[in-house]
Amino acid sequence: MLYERNFYEIRSNDEILLQLKDEMSHIGYYGLPFKDTAKIKHYTSKIQQNNIYLVGIGGSSQGSKAIYNFLRNSRKFDKKLFFLDTIDPLKINYLLTLSDINDSHFIFISKSGDTIEPISILKYLDSKVDITRHNSTIITEKNSPLHKFSNESNIETFFIDKNVGGRFSVFSEVGLIPLSVIGVDIDSLLKGCRDVHESFFKKEYYYNLIINKARFLVENKWRFNNNIVFSYSSVFSEFNKWYVQLWAESLGKINKNGTRQGLTPISLIGPDDQHSFLQLIIDGVRDKTVTFLKIDTLEENPIIISGDEKFKSFDLDFIDGKSFNYMINCQADSTYQAIINQKDIPCDIITISSINEENIAKLMYRFQLLVSCVGSFLQINTYDQPGVESGKCILRSRLQND
Repeated sequence: MLYERNFYEIRSNDEILLQLKDEMSHIGYYGLPFKDTAKIKHYTSKIQQNNIYLVGIGGSSQGSKAIYNFLRNSRKFDKKLFFLDTIDPLKINYLLTLSDINDSHFIFISKSGDTIEPISILKYLDSKVDITRHNSTIITEKNSPLHKFSNESNIETFFIDKNVGGRFSVFSEVGLIPLSVIGVDIDSLLKGCRDVHESFFKKEYYYNLIINKARFLVENKWRFNNNIVFSYSSVFSEFNKWYVQLWAESLGKINKNGTRQGLTPISLIGPDDQHSFLQLIIDGVRDKTVTFLKIDTLEENPIIISGDEKFKSFDLDFIDGKSFNYMINCQADSTYQAIINQKDIPCDIITISSINEENIAKLMYRFQLLVSCVGSFLQINTYDQPGVESGKCILRSRLQND
């Protein structure tokens, strides 16, 4: 009797770790924490303009945006950073009114080198100010159309390795160059990544956190197929968007057995979304997991001053003397406890000790490894994006034939 099988099997944690170690030979983001930053820092230190525009879309901009947004409220940067990451004409025009275009440096990022959105903006900007080697930098793949343009224009160019996908590229030149220009400590960013990388692959602290969460999500994917990140601070708003792209574009795939896979990412910001989405979590269908993010301490942390008699009618004297950071963390903890009390909603909480480069890098690299683990368990290609390409082709055809 001849017997063959092709069952979908959930593999062991050790097998997943071995697969990820094997991926290091051909998936580039694993090596980024060990990057030498000397050339980047030397180059960016020579950029004189006070306004920096990052021109890119999706993975070319969202990671930098997440880090910048996390740091900017507690850090004074050397230069202003703007993100031209849309072809919305209203936003383009608005962003260009925020600075002196003649005191601006433009960083054009496109891995393929022919992405319609950034190239459109490049051509538009050149009609406003002459784009030259003196006011621009290019980041692309070798031998791309954008690389050819940079050669012809003698513009300084940095390269994205072919094996580093856009949504995994924030710790490459894609993120390091614009962040370095404005004064972010990119060495601390990479140190945060290295700490998580080494801990995970040595099967220490981060290994158990990441691999066990990945296993739970995959083993319960049909029951809990919506994964919420509920962040209790506005500094996480762009991180949440980065997470949505990373999660959706990496995990929405057809696996080796031809089965459609996918876990749906949902981004919430507290306490605002307590007044909208929380009702659905508590009393709605049990198809969601929730990960809370909060910050332990803030350097600038205003305190509610004790009120006088004119506030007596509110009967809220118990908030007097408390800081806003304490209050928002109480809200996070109370919401977390309310969900725990339901006893049938999977949830966890990640507390960031303080706002700095290492901590945001640790968080982002942790999520990248989590996605790699989930993808490996699902037996999909985590790093391609075939579902995106058809829309790009249709757009190009429409524009060509109009």
